[in-house]
Amino acid sequence: MISSPDPLANPPTILIVDDEPVVLGALKETLEREGFHIVGCQSPIKALALLAAREFAVIISDQRMPEMLGLDFLVESRRIQPNASRILITAVLALPTIVDAINRGEIFRFIAKPWLREELIATARNAVQRYELVTANVALQAETLSLNTQLLAANTELEAKVIDLEKQRQNLDAANRDLAASYEHSLELCRRILTTYDPILGGQAKALVELATQMGASNTFSPEQGQALRTAALLCDLGLIGVPREMLRAFRSPGAQLTERERTMLQTHPVYSQTLAAQIDSRPEVGEIIRGHHERFDGKGYPDGLAGDSIPWPARCLAVAVGFIESGLTKNAAIEDLLAKSGHAYDPEAVRLFLKVSNFTQLPKQVREIMLHELEPGMVLANGIYSPLGLLLIGEGQALSPGTIAKIRSHNQVTPISQRLLVYS
Repeated sequence: MISSPDPLANPPTILIVDDEPVVLGALKETLEREGFHIVGCQSPIKALALLAAREFAVIISDQRMPEMLGLDFLVESRRIQPNASRILITAVLALPTIVDAINRGEIFRFIAKPWLREELIATARNAVQRYELVTANVALQAETLSLNTQLLAANTELEAKVIDLEKQRQNLDAANRDLAASYEHSLELCRRILTTYDPILGGQAKALVELATQMGASNTFSPEQGQALRTAALLCDLGLIGVPREMLRAFRSPGAQLTERERTMLQTHPVYSQTLAAQIDSRPEVGEIIRGHHERFDGKGYPDGLAGDSIPWPARCLAVAVGFIESGLTKNAAIEDLLAKSGHAYDPEAVRLFLKVSNFTQLPKQVREIMLHELEPGMVLANGIYSPLGLLLIGEGQALSPGTIAKIRSHNQVTPISQRLLVYS
């Protein structure tokens, strides 16, 4: 068992001042028996010198002394040690004496002569407790003042840091704006280079960016993915700058015959575009979209022969937009061409997204186009869904149930559904 600390292990010191040696000795002996540390003095003048030299918790003084009245001594001791508890021993407790003692000396207690042992001990203990409370309160006030000073300094420092951080934020925002402006300027410069080299390439790049921006704004892309798709759309043909103009014109001509070398040069331009684009935008996803924008859903594209989900989703979407722009067909014919190649050259979901966001087709007001992942129970089909072999899977006007939607998606995993999905609003 751990014993509690003895409150008098370091006993407080009490100063007793009385000109009568017998009385002084009796007081000292009585309090020392109770564990107090006592310093006795017969002269109040010498006692004041003691007060100036060391600290006392309690000062006990007789009233009638030849050198100085006890009240005057306690008044002077208050000036030297204001925290000490002061006790006056007197044989005459007249009201004027009491009032004077309270007003001038702030006396803690009076002890009447002849004093009682129990009263003396209790008064001394109370006086010590009062001293300890006062000194603890003084220390607490000093600590509080110190903490408040530190807090004020910390707040001042924090305010300065906040101001500095705000300046840094403003500078960073300005730098980001400059960087964004420089980035857009670089992209525009690339488009102008394409236009200067081949006006058709420049025009296609501008149209491709508009379509890619619309697709990237859909809920199938995060803002970062949408930005990457837009950038890739503008830079995906940079590699064609290395292709001779005559070869480009021949490639665009119907029935053009290219040599194996010329075809290889054209089919490697996504790789060159990826390399050049990295000088403008080093994000890996931008390079992946550019490299994959001529891959086919059936794996017969270039440069890597990727198929299906192995092709990055943004690249599959960009491939549809590129196919639409480079088809050289009228708008309606180009849309029919996309639908005809859906499931083969193009990802059906990417074709559906393109048609949904591009607004190239006018649907009846009560009909809207959706993507496969947007099918929900309760929707009513505005067109029938057929297999690639022409087998009717779900008829027009049928309300979709969870089971029906699960079957549609399961069938799409095995054999992609290439047609448009229309539902009544």
